[in-house]
Amino acid sequence: MKTSFHLSSLGFHIPPSLINMENLQTPAKKNTPRDVFLHLLAIITLYWSAGTFITLLFQFVNYAFPDATFPEYYMGPMRYAIASLIIVFPVFILVSWFLSKNYKKDPQIKEMRLRGWLIYFTLFATSLLIIGDLVQIVLTLLNGELTFRFILKALSIIIVAITIFGYYLNEVRQEPFLKNIKAFVSAVCLVVAVSIIGAFFVVGTPKNARLTLNDQTRVSNLQEIQNSIINCWQKKEKLPSSLADLTDSISGFKAPQDPEIGKPYEYNIKDANGLVFELCATFNKIIADDKTRMLYPQPYSGVDNWSHGAGRVCFTRTIDKQLYPPINVIK
Repeated sequence: MKTSFHLSSLGFHIPPSLINMENLQTPAKKNTPRDVFLHLLAIITLYWSAGTFITLLFQFVNYAFPDATFPEYYMGPMRYAIASLIIVFPVFILVSWFLSKNYKKDPQIKEMRLRGWLIYFTLFATSLLIIGDLVQIVLTLLNGELTFRFILKALSIIIVAITIFGYYLNEVRQEPFLKNIKAFVSAVCLVVAVSIIGAFFVVGTPKNARLTLNDQTRVSNLQEIQNSIINCWQKKEKLPSSLADLTDSISGFKAPQDPEIGKPYEYNIKDANGLVFELCATFNKIIADDKTRMLYPQPYSGVDNWSHGAGRVCFTRTIDKQLYPPINVIK
């Protein structure tokens, strides 16, 4: 049995517009800790991904257009950017996709205050980034210091900032200007993927990195041995007859060995009176010019000449008595 109740029967006049069920307000849904977690995770992974992607683009510029005046070591930053993008960017995409599904199920989630604050803060930050970047470009141009490297790096920041700004502006507009948001996201993912793949051609495989690391250790070891030989001369006024003579039980020093084969490095006295000696090691790769040297940090970019080819390489050194006088004659 169905019953009905009309307020008009009690003498109340209710406008028809208020009787419309679509205009009846329901209590706003409270956002759950899960909603807060997902929105914070999405925005943090976005910032992380954007920062590391800009870093990756910068290292591409450093690699393609090396500056001998300001040599930059780009291998480490590029590897960090690759690792971050491989892990963090997919997390951002996955969380964003999950949030999008939740928005369709419950549109009230899109109205949460935290989401609004995060979106508008992102718009604010990217706006300042774009403005600041443009100001720096104009300032650099006025100072006469504008270079192609600087232009490419500035454009990298602007493009990333505009992409983020456009995406989130599309989120807050009543009439989105990005009609096909899926195609836009797919294009961004494709660009990131291509950049990561291209970076692997620069940094090489993990095996290649291991070989390079061993070469870097060899040079560090040779530098350490060289310093010990100089110290030996300053204290004893003669070159050590072998690397075993450098062993010091008090300081604990012992000449390091090759990291791969575990054998001592080669040490030869070429002229005992002239204080000429050589140190030899077998290397995996070639580090011979400024561009390849900028792939690695110290000691390759140090003041000593440690450029080398692949295979057995010897470094001849001569101790200058004026630069490294015996300790017992120093007053």
